[in-house]
Amino acid sequence: MSDQRETLTANSQKGPVGRFFALPVDSTPKTIFVAVVLCLVASMVVSLAAVSLRPLQQQNALRNQQINILQVAGLYEPGQDVAKAFAAFEPGVLELETGRLTGRFDPLTFDDRAAAQDPELSVALTDDPASIVRQARFVSVYILRNASGGVDKVVLPIHGYGLWSTLYGYVAIEADGQTIYGLQFYQHAETPGLGGEVDNPRWRAQWNGKSIYNDAGDVAITISRMTPSQGQEYHIDAISGATLTGRGVENLVRFWLGERGFAPFLAHVRAGEI
Repeated sequence: MSDQRETLTANSQKGPVGRFFALPVDSTPKTIFVAVVLCLVASMVVSLAAVSLRPLQQQNALRNQQINILQVAGLYEPGQDVAKAFAAFEPGVLELETGRLTGRFDPLTFDDRAAAQDPELSVALTDDPASIVRQARFVSVYILRNASGGVDKVVLPIHGYGLWSTLYGYVAIEADGQTIYGLQFYQHAETPGLGGEVDNPRWRAQWNGKSIYNDAGDVAITISRMTPSQGQEYHIDAISGATLTGRGVENLVRFWLGERGFAPFLAHVRAGEI
């Protein structure tokens, strides 16, 4: 008993820290302490890694964006210097309502997705065939010029809802402002083998050379199993087993190439005013 009293007396004289370290290794307080310390150290390591890798992540994201733009314009070659090839494009920020480029924003740093969430730079949609909820009033565009300085192609960002996800992509338009050169998506979560076939090169190749507007000036491009009455030049074959994804792609393409999208800008392209 005297030994126990002496131990208790000694422990009481050590103070809180001393008493803590005197506890058995498998005691509850020490177990909780080790778990908390490990969590703090791990969170610090993860935070440090995230901060240090952010510039590399941003660089990779920019490179991937440039590759997608080069691909849809038919200019990408494996192994090429992507930044050098992309320098052929003239980036700009477009005001959708007027169809004119604006100097209000820096095209190299303008964020389309952030603009779509900013109430000052976007509008809420009630009639929303592409299911995008809010539409930015300003968007990025990429102009490729020919040797004489005229427009060769323009690459325009598009997005809208498919079956399971929002599809983000680009459409390249010829200098006539009427003919599609190419279309591709760089982000979506559609079902592989079904809606995911929007990535199939054979399906994407159908878009090359298709007309956008009919004689009345309306968007006439359609995705269907049967050729529409207006003719093959406006027709894209539907993806088997992916009716809703195909309908979503048709809706978003028609929306973005329509009057509430890039139609005013493409009218200026056709007039040689860009």
